[in-house]
Amino acid sequence: MMLDYQSLLLALGVSAACLMVTLFGTWFSRRTDSFLLTLAISLCLVVAGIAVYSTFSSQSGLAPAAIAYALFMIGFSTIYAASVQFRIGMSPWRLAGTLSFVSLALGMPLILAGLDGLGLIIMNVLTATLLVGTGCQYWTARKEAPGPLLGMVILYCVSGFSFALCAGVLIADGRMSLGEPPVNWAENFNIGICIAGMTGIGALSLALHQWRMAALHRHEAMTDALTGLINRRALFDQYGGRKLNASTAVIVFDIDRFKSINDRFGHSAGDEVLKLFAQDMLSEMIAEGAAARLGGEEFAMVVGEVMPGRAERIANAVRMRFAARDIFIDGKLVRCTVSGGVSVGTPEGQPFETVLSLADGALYEAKGAGRDRVEIASYLRSIHPAPDSRTSA
Repeated sequence: MMLDYQSLLLALGVSAACLMVTLFGTWFSRRTDSFLLTLAISLCLVVAGIAVYSTFSSQSGLAPAAIAYALFMIGFSTIYAASVQFRIGMSPWRLAGTLSFVSLALGMPLILAGLDGLGLIIMNVLTATLLVGTGCQYWTARKEAPGPLLGMVILYCVSGFSFALCAGVLIADGRMSLGEPPVNWAENFNIGICIAGMTGIGALSLALHQWRMAALHRHEAMTDALTGLINRRALFDQYGGRKLNASTAVIVFDIDRFKSINDRFGHSAGDEVLKLFAQDMLSEMIAEGAAARLGGEEFAMVVGEVMPGRAERIANAVRMRFAARDIFIDGKLVRCTVSGGVSVGTPEGQPFETVLSLADGALYEAKGAGRDRVEIASYLRSIHPAPDSRTSA
């Protein structure tokens, strides 16, 4: 019986070691998902714990049990910290250290005092709690990648349940001192579940990593790297082909005399101006809509659920906010302005591309009328005459 148990421990150790190497290699290839590195480190601790625990016997004394307990508790605490790192992006080490300290304080004195049976009960209860808690963390984040994350939740919770069974059998046995590893059906079941669970969790972790990489690539393809706004492609993916009704407007902006900024101060200064204007756009953005950089110094806003005249007031608020901004380039104060054009959909619905084209035409009217102003598309002027576009907010 003992030989079978040792064989199961060996299989578990080999499985954990293979998963550790795989996770480390995956992290090392891109170094993006740091939680994979944290998991690899935690598995290294667990593998070391398995190796030490396999030497625990009546002849070896309690030292292997105490060392294995420490390695297991630090390892499983780190696994939980990795799940928190995945969910919110925080550094895992302070949390892992705190959980490890509490776990060691609860069980280590008992093992050193010869109450290794009670210490192993506490170890199993704490491990079950940490694994179920890990599953709960991934459950909270399940919207990011429902398939892989739900699978990981199930596997972590089932693994936690198997540790709880081990604790239950030890409690039923009632021996506070063992002198050697407990060998019973629950321990064998636990090792089998852990081998299967580790294989599944490893595969799902890799799938989750690939899911995140694909999402990152999609985000990069749809985002303007300089300003952080969505780009022209993303704007057309979101609104292209849609018909905009009379409560949805498109505003197009173009920074005035932007080429002269690049010529006088260099492209890095021009980039800074573009980023500052993007901030001003977002400051006036409403919940229903989107802000995008179309290219160069041209930007667009789509604003929904607006009453007549509201889109023009938003455009003027952006214009005045940007004109009032103090921009320092090479220690010199530079004032920049922007022109805007506004167009609104129709009650029966007007294609987004048409509304954008009309807003673009209004923009060029603003440029021709002296810049630093907002114009509305000509067909709107008979519907609701605009106030002075240079002074209204």
